[in-house]
Amino acid sequence: MADIFSSIMDPIMEGLNFIFDPLIAMDPTPENPIFTVFLIATLVSLITTIANKFLVDQEEMQSIQQEMKDFQNELREAQTSGDSKKVAKLQAKQSEFMEKQSKMMTNSFKPAIVTMVPILLVFWWMRASAISGVIVHLPLTVYYATLTPIFHTIGPLLYGGQATIPFAIGWLLWYFICTFGMSQILRKFLGFKQGF
Repeated sequence: MADIFSSIMDPIMEGLNFIFDPLIAMDPTPENPIFTVFLIATLVSLITTIANKFLVDQEEMQSIQQEMKDFQNELREAQTSGDSKKVAKLQAKQSEFMEKQSKMMTNSFKPAIVTMVPILLVFWWMRASAISGVIVHLPLTVYYATLTPIFHTIGPLLYGGQATIPFAIGWLLWYFICTFGMSQILRKFLGFKQGF
């Protein structure tokens, strides 16, 4: 079983090495590849944002969300005012809105299904590659703003009691910070009307 797994994964890892090793080589600080992780996060954000753009009908999603919001407001107002007839009428329409909500959820999962395997492979590569250890030494304000002390407290409990370096974060948290920021920028650039 291990031979089958490695026969599948080894060529994939070699391909990812071919793609990403030059990024590490171009990084001004290859021993602390802040820039490489930023570029990988940007690439993954671009892929997921483009998948969202082409696999999800943004207009329809926004329309369904607005309909649901209006329906909930109307139902809340009817309940607050004590109009039992209107409440009963609106509750009768609730199943129709549940179907729309289900459709909206299904549509929003399409990009995740398409991008999940490539993203997991990139994570696997990052974990197995030179990208490990401390990536960023943070200024004091950023250290607390990103809730890093909580990660430094919980991390050793979960992963075996390794000591952490004060005011620094690992590649994974740095990746998530970069991905979140770049996703917001790319969504605005590609014309998404809503945020992340």
